[in-house]
Amino acid sequence: MKPTRMTIVRIALIAIGLAGLFAGAVILVQKERPDQILGVIVWIGAAIIVHDGILSPLLLLVDVWMRRAGRRIPYAVLAIIQGGVVVGAIMSMLVLPEIYKKSIGTKNPTILPLDYGLNLALFWAAVAVLTAAACALYLRRSRRRAHTLPATAS
Repeated sequence: MKPTRMTIVRIALIAIGLAGLFAGAVILVQKERPDQILGVIVWIGAAIIVHDGILSPLLLLVDVWMRRAGRRIPYAVLAIIQGGVVVGAIMSMLVLPEIYKKSIGTKNPTILPLDYGLNLALFWAAVAVLTAAACALYLRRSRRRAHTLPATAS
């Protein structure tokens, strides 16, 4: 049986990903101290716990709720909202370590000079506004298309 083009692409992408992981692990072991490596391992473990234990179930609940409302909401709007939630969740995963570290303090106050909690809240507000605007724009354009399409003969 001949592999399809998609199978070959998937195998290539998996190989590239594994090579990247291996190279990153080698560089990490060569350049960092053991306590820093342990810190990276703890961070990755915490990220997995937050992702699998909090964000994924939350997004699943939002997804189920939105799909049940899907009879009234177009699927494109659901996809736009899901995209906004994913972007916000990824940014939260990136910023939460800074918020935590700032809360426990640093020896040098210039290392984390910003109010990361406020900035994250503002980011979520911006994502919400942009997501709502994208939904409104989509709905407006789809209504225009529906009104300009010729009616089919019954």
